[in-house]
Amino acid sequence: MNIQFAAPCLFGLEAPLAEELRAFGAEDVAAENGRVLFSGDENMLARANIRSRYAERISVVIGSFEAHTFDQLFEHTKLYGWERWIGKNDAFPVKGYSLNSDLHSVSDCQAIIKKAIVEALKSKYRVSWFEETGPTYQVSFSILKNRVTLMLDASGVGLHKRGYRPASNAAPIKETLAAALCSFARLRGYHTLYDPMCGSGTIAIEGALLANNVAPGKARSFAAEKWPQVPRRIWIDERDAAVADEKPSAEFRCFASDIDSRSVDLASGNARRAGMDRYITFSKADIRDFRPQTEKGTLIVNPPYGERLADEATARELTRVMGKLFDRRPGWSYNIITADEDFEKVFGRKADKRRKLYNGMIKCQYYMYFK
Repeated sequence: MNIQFAAPCLFGLEAPLAEELRAFGAEDVAAENGRVLFSGDENMLARANIRSRYAERISVVIGSFEAHTFDQLFEHTKLYGWERWIGKNDAFPVKGYSLNSDLHSVSDCQAIIKKAIVEALKSKYRVSWFEETGPTYQVSFSILKNRVTLMLDASGVGLHKRGYRPASNAAPIKETLAAALCSFARLRGYHTLYDPMCGSGTIAIEGALLANNVAPGKARSFAAEKWPQVPRRIWIDERDAAVADEKPSAEFRCFASDIDSRSVDLASGNARRAGMDRYITFSKADIRDFRPQTEKGTLIVNPPYGERLADEATARELTRVMGKLFDRRPGWSYNIITADEDFEKVFGRKADKRRKLYNGMIKCQYYMYFK
């Protein structure tokens, strides 16, 4: 069956996510602010969950309409064939958000959407009460400028939760963003990756997963695995196909270090859980002592900055240090994400390319030096 999907993502990652979904074979791919819409079958539902590096989750789009009143919200919601997905014993909690809309009370919207779905299912199943003891179909809604979109969350826990990072240090970078930093830096399987302020090791691990074409979600579970509409065989086949498409690299290496020994220990454990520890060498080191161990390298770093861990003076001092250490040399690229708007001035030279990204709610720039 043809299914409409929505994949929310961090702002700035719409383009790589759209490109990724097209590579998976998705149809009708359309990028919007903060999400990508696409379509496909049950295999695509499983494939996008297992393989996507950049999506925050995969949702089934039930429908979209305009609503200015609660009556309109109720009547439109009732019209959709909810029984196509939700059985008479299944759970269907409702959550969502409203922005710049007449219907601004989220709790009232939740209650009305829930009531409308109940009424729609009552007429189909001829029952007056739903026990909701079966699989969970998390209903989510977004109301943006009076446009309502109704969805079912197929992922469950957010897709950035790969499963290798049960614990992390302060202010860790999201796995989806770390993967995108590696992609924007054009990291390849024959490269050597450096992260001299590795924290919990997320950039190093996501870089290794990308360089070896390992599906980030192959070892975790998803909400839709309990849905009868997606046969178990599909999940098995898609995981097998993802493993078959892996390209283990004999050349890829990563050197990751941090001044904090606890971070190094944490990062080493995360890399082990991700199955990437054989590619990554972790060490305790101050960035001031950074010395490349190879003739060529791709350096990606998420240094502490004013809004994240460090005070502004410390962050600026680190930037000056990086400006001296990361000098122009053939075969090298340096890629730094930071919220400091004066970064280039403090670093000492203009970036060859820059991208606007968000690290959580913090607006950042990704400065790339490769010339």
